[in-house]
Amino acid sequence: MPEEKMAHEEEKLPIGPPLKVLDYRTISRGFGWWSAAVLVESWGNKRLCVYLWQKQESGWKRKQKYTIHSQERWHLISEAVESMIGELQ
Repeated sequence: MPEEKMAHEEEKLPIGPPLKVLDYRTISRGFGWWSAAVLVESWGNKRLCVYLWQKQESGWKRKQKYTIHSQERWHLISEAVESMIGELQ
């Protein structure tokens, strides 16, 4: 088991040019799915993206990507989510 964990930690994110990965945090990984929050730089601009990849025979393939362009936009998103999160069990 520890060897598998190390392999995951060393595996490169499936993100290529022109995006440059500055930092990332894995949200979840398992059963053929991998999600992460990724700080990227593209054409001199920094963006925070939430990615969802699915493992296929040819490697990880992106299924979804959501980009947060600014702190102002994040505040709108987080306020909307916080207003409804209490409905979850």
